[in-house]
Parts: sequence; C-alpha cells; structure tokens
Amino acid sequence: MMERFPPANGVLFLVLFLVALLYGRFLTNAGALALRPADLAGFAAAYCFFLMLRVFDEHKDYEIDCRNHPGRVLQRGLITLGHLKVVGAIAIVIQLAVSLALDGGFGAITGVWAIVMFWSTLMAFEFFAGEWLNKRLVLYAISHMVVMPMALVWMAFMGADGSGLSAHVIPLAALSFFSGFSFELARKTKAPEDERDGVDSYTKAFGVKRAPMVTLVLVAGGGIAAVPLLLHISTGITLWVWLIILMAAVALPITMLLKFRAAPSSSGAKKQEATIGLSLLLEYVLLITALFVSRGVHWG
Repeated sequence: MMERFPPANGVLFLVLFLVALLYGRFLTNAGALALRPADLAGFAAAYCFFLMLRVFDEHKDYEIDCRNHPGRVLQRGLITLGHLKVVGAIAIVIQLAVSLALDGGFGAITGVWAIVMFWSTLMAFEFFAGEWLNKRLVLYAISHMVVMPMALVWMAFMGADGSGLSAHVIPLAALSFFSGFSFELARKTKAPEDERDGVDSYTKAFGVKRAPMVTLVLVAGGGIAAVPLLLHISTGITLWVWLIILMAAVALPITMLLKFRAAPSSSGAKKQEATIGLSLLLEYVLLITALFVSRGVHWG
C-alpha cells in the first residue's frame, strides 16, 4: 500500500468525493447542505473504487512492471496477484453493498455504479484489444480517463439520494475528465535524459515541445469546465472572488508547463507535475468552499 497506494491518496479521494457528493446534494435539495453518517459509508465505497482500479492496474501491467520495475514489492514476490485478487474482491463487495444500502435496494445509485463497474472491467481487460491499444498511447489514456467522470456522477447520485440529476452535472464530469487527463500527461512527461527504453511517455508520443502544450490545453479545459459550476453555485461579488482564485490556480501550472517547454529538465518535469496536482486540488477545494459559502453545511 505504501509503495503503490499510499494513505496520502485518501486526501485527494476525499476531496473528489466531497465535491461530487455536495454538488449532487446542491442540485437536488434546497437549504443548507447536510453531511450525514451515511456519507462515511459513501466515502468508504469511493475509496474502495480507487483501490479497485489500482488492483486492476497491477494485474494488467504485471508483466511490463516485472521488466521495468523488478524492485517493487509485487514483482519481488513479497505479495502476489492472488493477494491482490482478494483485496480487489473485497473492494468491489463494499462498493456494491454501500450502493444498495444507500438506494434501499436496487436504484439509481446502484445502477450508475453498475455502469462504472462495467467500464472498469473493460479497462482491466484493456477492452480486449490490449496489443492494439498499447500502440496508441493517447487513445489508451482517453479510454481509461472516461471512468473518472462516470465515477464522480456515481458519487453525485449518492449526494442526490438517488434522485435524478440535471444537466448541470455535466461540467463536473468534464472537469474530472480534463483534470485527470492533464495530471496523467504531466505524470508521464519526461525530460530527454529521463526517457527509458520500454517505458512509454507522452514526450515520446508528442515530442518534448508538443507534450507540454497538449497538457496546457487540458489544464485550461479543466479551468473552463469549472466556470459554469461556479456560475451555478454563486452570484455577485462572491462569484468574482471564486473566478479570480480559479484563474490563479490555472495560471500556476500553465507557467510551469511553458518553462518546461522552453528548457526541458528533470527538475522542470517534477515541478510541472507537482504544480498541476496542486492546481487540481485547489480547483476542487474551491468548489467545496463555494458550496459551503453558498448554502452552508450542517451535520445530520
């Protein structure tokens, strides 16, 4: 867990869950936003979803990781794929059990989860076209990033208590896609001296000058997707405050991407990845704060 799924990841998962949960509740309930004991179970299901994806990836990438990362715990045999199968099965059962409990049977939450689970399973088997997809890195990434907006819609349905969600949820889905994709590109953007044979990167796929620009477009896309969310949540001077903070959050990684493009380096690659991660976290925290300020929040 410490090597491949550290506890610190839980902070990001909690932020993502709260954004989706509270926005779903905002869209379907008037008055102050309630945080309930059942939401703790919802977060457990959300955490298990991301854990399940990690387990799927460890199975899917096992042979490649044996060649490229022989020192990892799994590749050294200290744990096995059999152990991970048990972990993954428990994670799936928890997601299903929580969805059914929140629905009070099979309802909208469980139905959306089933769609998310179906797509995640296709991802685990690389859509039964792994050899073809692995030669097309961008298409591969898009096919896997689609699960993020699906998952956040599932969490938003938890907040809506299974009620129907309006089209206002679409910008939230778009934000999760753009933000997740931009971080994925940043994570696999390398300086020329850090490229390794047999290890894919987006600087190999796009070129060291073009890759940062593709990431920049995705970062900007995430910022643009956040605007209609803020317009729906806030009004007046408060809205302008949120928009200014949003612009600053987007400007930070764009600056680092342009610096890396001008002078690619190992330190520059790490900085652009870190600033994109920080920017995404700030955007989601901004949305949570805007929801709290707009409606208020209470426990119960």
